[in-house]
Amino acid sequence: MRFLHCSDVHITEDYFALPLRKLGWRRWVALVELTAGGRAKAYRNAQHTLSAIARDAQTHGVDHFILSGDLTAYALEGEFRAARAALGPLASSPARCTVIPGNHDVFTPGSHASGRFAQHFGGLLESDLPEHRREGAFPFVRLVGEGAAVVGLCSARSLPSPGLSYGTIGPAQLEGLAALVADPRLDGRAILVVVHHAPRTFADHADGWHHGLRDADALLKLLPGPRFAVLHGHIHQRYHHPATADRPHLFGAGSSTQAGKEGYWLIEVEGGVVVGGTKHAPGSVAGAT
Repeated sequence: MRFLHCSDVHITEDYFALPLRKLGWRRWVALVELTAGGRAKAYRNAQHTLSAIARDAQTHGVDHFILSGDLTAYALEGEFRAARAALGPLASSPARCTVIPGNHDVFTPGSHASGRFAQHFGGLLESDLPEHRREGAFPFVRLVGEGAAVVGLCSARSLPSPGLSYGTIGPAQLEGLAALVADPRLDGRAILVVVHHAPRTFADHADGWHHGLRDADALLKLLPGPRFAVLHGHIHQRYHHPATADRPHLFGAGSSTQAGKEGYWLIEVEGGVVVGGTKHAPGSVAGAT
């Protein structure tokens, strides 16, 4: 079985064409990142690139498409609409597609309180085993074929300041995940757990307190060995840390639409085990481990 994993696509509206009062003070601060930080230029073609990645899912014979958060630049309504349009038919098929929110998708308290992400992607939060939900839609599980399951978690929280971007899964979702892992209906299946924040960095260290996943160790402890993988985004670097006897595979998808760094993972599952992955650029056929 084959899974496509991308992340941090950051569909970006033209912020300077919008009235400042509509943006709110948090996005006023973010304008510095868009301009001096170069983010607006880096993601100018993000919608087109995401569309190309979605088409690649069919080209590569992918069984399931996974996007691990940060669909938007700063959670504007138009950015969510554009992300959904870029995904095309995938966005209407929970059997074929899993999408979770990232911290940029709940960037303002208003976007979080109104459930803006769910307004556009709520259909992809359905669960094949809904009795294991503990916090809203999470964790949800998608049974893929006979040999795999995809589990969605939410680590994205509305935080008090734009300078903070850490994530927390929380004890309720972790308890639900533990129940899922123990459920006999998942016996013999590889389990791919999707969360936005990175349990480890490219250097295989814990991320910083202001940016990282606060309960990373608790998550990893539940998922020992090559039957399991954690698929994440947030850190804009693409890497794979192979599984060990007491830890799952870790796949960081990088930022899949960032100019000059476009790409995604194709992850292979055989016999109920995650056997590895290859990096691909949009429109490419060849990859590298």
